[in-house]
Amino acid sequence: MKLSAITFAVTSALVLGSASLALAQSAAPADPTEAGKAVFKRANCLGCHKWHGNGGGGYGGDALSLRRTQLTRDQIIETVTCGRPGTGMPYFARGSYDTAKCYGMSRQDVGERMPPEGGVFLRPNDIEAVADYVLAHIKGRGEPTYDECTAFFGNTSRVCDIYKANATKPASEPSK
Repeated sequence: MKLSAITFAVTSALVLGSASLALAQSAAPADPTEAGKAVFKRANCLGCHKWHGNGGGGYGGDALSLRRTQLTRDQIIETVTCGRPGTGMPYFARGSYDTAKCYGMSRQDVGERMPPEGGVFLRPNDIEAVADYVLAHIKGRGEPTYDECTAFFGNTSRVCDIYKANATKPASEPSK
């Protein structure tokens, strides 16, 4: 009897362990940059850079296009962390210019050119996630598309309707 109880316990553990591993693998997000997209929304990056990253007018002025940026991953991280002195680009890391220098400067060094504080403070892993999202889904892209819009907002958003006409036009059809 003892042997069959041990066999049952071992078998059960193996089955449960395999099921847990399979569940963990199936629960993994299809796109590892989804966390960065969530931060992009939560930190209101789209308030200035727009959902598509082309930039334009926002509360801080004319935001630069993330689609045309030449910034590297490290430079994007630094920009989100520290903002841009003398511009409307806010900083999103607690302690920027105070407990941590930015661009080699303290708050006193920056003076009147101090960038605004972001609406939320982000942790370093959130800042890295948003940089990875920008690199994977925005930087180097052409004009925004219907597919990109629905990937950002979902299929039920009417925001994407303005991109729908171009999505259904055959590539061989000449523009008028």
